[in-house]
This record gives sequence, C-alpha cells and structure tokens, in this order.
Amino acid sequence: MSITLSVLDLAPIPRGETPSSSIAASVALAQRAEQHGFERVWYAEHHNMPSIASSATSVLISHVGAHTERIRLGAGGVMLPNHSPLTIAEQFGTLEAMYPGRIDLGLGRAPGSDQNTMYALRRDPHSADTFPQDVVELQGYLTGNTRVRGVDAIPGKGSNVPLYVLGSSMFGAQLAAALGLPYAFASHFAPAMLEPAVAAYRSQFTPSEQLDRPYVIAGVNVVAADTEDDAREQFAAVRRNLAIGLFGRGQALTDEQADQLLAQGAGQHVETMLTHTALGTPDQVGSYLEGFARTADADELIVAFQSTSLEGRLRAVELTAEALRSPAA
Repeated sequence: MSITLSVLDLAPIPRGETPSSSIAASVALAQRAEQHGFERVWYAEHHNMPSIASSATSVLISHVGAHTERIRLGAGGVMLPNHSPLTIAEQFGTLEAMYPGRIDLGLGRAPGSDQNTMYALRRDPHSADTFPQDVVELQGYLTGNTRVRGVDAIPGKGSNVPLYVLGSSMFGAQLAAALGLPYAFASHFAPAMLEPAVAAYRSQFTPSEQLDRPYVIAGVNVVAADTEDDAREQFAAVRRNLAIGLFGRGQALTDEQADQLLAQGAGQHVETMLTHTALGTPDQVGSYLEGFARTADADELIVAFQSTSLEGRLRAVELTAEALRSPAA
C-alpha cells in the first residue's frame, strides 16, 4: 500500500520535564520523521495546558525549521478566532520566506482553551462565528488578493502558503468543500463524525486555485514497539497520562490513582478518544493503518505517536515507516 504519512507532534511536557526538553524532543522527532520519509510535521495551538508546549505555534515551527532540511512544517492547527487574519498571514508569510516551499497552515475554529483563558487571550466569545469570513480574509492576504483595501501582509503577500481546514464535525467538512481546500479530520481524539464528514466533503467539493480535487488527511494514534508487550505497556501509560491530564485537576497523581480515575469513569472517555489507535509490532501497526486509511477514505494519515517517552516515539517513527514501507528520505 502506498499512502502519505505525516506526524502530528503534540509537543508533550512529560511529568518531571520542562518546556525546554519538550522543544528539544520536537526537534528530534521532526528530524527522525524527515529521515524516514514522512511528508510533514504539524503542531497544534493549545493554551493554559501544563502538559503541552505548542502554544506559540509559529515560533516552534521556526525553531524546528532551522534544525531540519526538507520536511514540511505547519500548524495543525492555528485556532484562527484567537487571532486577526492579518497577524497569522504575517507570521506564516515570514515562515515561508525563511523556509520556502515547506510551510503549511491548518486552521481551526475551536478556542483551544477554557473560558478564563479566552478572556486572557482577549478573545471575543463570538469570534468563532466569523471563522469562514476570516479564512477567506487570510487567504486573500497570502495570495496577494487582499480583501481589506490598502492592507497587505508583509511578509505574506503572494506567498501562497497552502491552507487546510481542520475539524471534527460537518461544519469544517462543508467549509473546506465550499472553499476548495484540503480537509484534515481530528479522528485521533474526536472520531465520532469521521466517515460522514469525509463523505460530505468529497461529495460537495468545489475546485479552487489551490486544489483541483478533494484531499483528506485523517488523524490516527500509533503506539508501535518491537514487541506487542512493550507496545501494550506504553499504551497503558498513555491512558493514565490522558486520565490525569483530563480529570486530574492539575494534581501530580500516582499510577495507582490514575488507574482509579480510569476505573471511575475516565476510562470510557479516554477509550473514545483513542478509538483509532494502531497498537503493537510493525506488522500489526501496518495492518491497522491500511484498514484505517480505507475506512477514513484518506489520502494521507497524520500520526500522533502516543508514547510517554521520546525514545518510544522515535522508535515508533522508525517502525511505522517500516510497516508501510515508506521510502527513505
């Protein structure tokens, strides 16, 4: 099977680690993905989350770009309602000027934060309502066809940084189809609407200057190891970390306390988030990903490597590339 593979780097800050070590890990992960023929690495905008280091997405992209050579880098995504379209056009126009032909811009409309954080961001609670218009305005800045008289993005104008619409519902699918943009579905944590949303996107797609046919990227989790027992041990640690992050209320909990959370109801939520997870040896992972790509009707898979250690994620990159016979870079 030939399918494009990419990486969604969640930029985790493990217990006992620092943002500095997390950023160094992101560099190492991008370098390993580049070595093994992955198409792109994306980083997502999150705020006020102690376990995630990708809040300043464009800054992280810039740093990783300086330590890689060919792999595409981008946002998966920028939460556009948190920003003005001009600001994002300038940021990603600057990145494109620094790393020509390597920059992507995925756009989401979720806050990526809670209500207090929305206030701290000075975000209007209704800003998501204008997401479609903001995407069009941003596209105008990047293509050199500004929608605001007398205002250009410098850098950015004419950079044609490719846009992607991110989503986990019918809204994003229909918007991507109407604008003729690629669609990336967040099935690595919100799987419920994957198949109907992709079907709607493909059936309603209208060609555009950026894209002449539908293009779907689907998110999927991978826990790959040399042995199935090792993969299952890593997966158990991932489940505990998710339970602590979602329901631990900022507490430093033990593994036993995390298991109690999972047993008391967190487990169902975590299992739903991890519905689409390839787990095991290269053969097992490869078989799962091939089936998932067919189920998702995806042109590309973007993989969240779910291991609690950098070494585990780096080895999983190698094993996943081996599993799907990705060409060496």
